[in-house]
Amino acid sequence: MRPTPLSALLLGGLALGLSACTVTVRPNTGLAGSSNNLISTFIPTKGEGAAYAVGEAVQFRLTTRDAGYATILALNPDGSVNILTRNAYVGAGTTVFPRPQDGVTYNVAPQRGLQKVRAIFLRVRPTTDLVLSGVYDNGRWNTATTEYLTPYAYADRDVQETYLYIR
Repeated sequence: MRPTPLSALLLGGLALGLSACTVTVRPNTGLAGSSNNLISTFIPTKGEGAAYAVGEAVQFRLTTRDAGYATILALNPDGSVNILTRNAYVGAGTTVFPRPQDGVTYNVAPQRGLQKVRAIFLRVRPTTDLVLSGVYDNGRWNTATTEYLTPYAYADRDVQETYLYIR
């Protein structure tokens, strides 16, 4: 089927109009406390969606608008969860995890595929620990985070998620 001049003109106009659109996605905005704007950036240092080889070290850049406490956890491709750091005090601004004082490195482990990494930020000192066990799907992962955040005032908490690929 050969396009007519009118259909070509319409398609060209549509393409031009859509090229001016900007779409912004903020992951997990359905989570309790995920849109408070306390976390302005949370990404792997190689960029969101970057690929890492098994054994390669990975770091995360967390930028917060206020001082507070950060917990970083990873949802592995098999659904298991690792807590990378728990209740680490950070000043306002950018912190790269792991921090030198943590004395650890985060090395990518086998389980090739998509790995989600979540930062939970509280402006107040946490009074409870986040306890995770078993295997998580997206619903259970979100529920565990929401239950942990429930005791804290909405204005004092934020959650952001990023991802990377393990190859």
